[in-house]
Amino acid sequence: MANTIRTSGFTALIDTLVSKRESIGMNQRELARRLGCSQGTINRIETGQRRIDVIELVVLARALDLDPRDLFDLVVRKISDDELIANFSTAGRAQREREK
Repeated sequence: MANTIRTSGFTALIDTLVSKRESIGMNQRELARRLGCSQGTINRIETGQRRIDVIELVVLARALDLDPRDLFDLVVRKISDDELIANFSTAGRAQREREK
């Protein structure tokens, strides 16, 4: 069964978020403080143990002083259309299997 947290698309997103956080000299604890969550939550996101939704993506981007559109653009440039489609298809198949 596919795990969408482990797809190349999600990995590219997490790598971009971590890279941005580190480039501005922020640690997980500081990001968590800005977001009003625990450092453990940030760690689970950054290690791929916790998925984020689109609203959380916007909030994370803003907490990192990044326009969410720019973050999205950075991520999209890291992965090919073929990879994105394969990720979507794999996740879709897994979801349909779970629904049976």
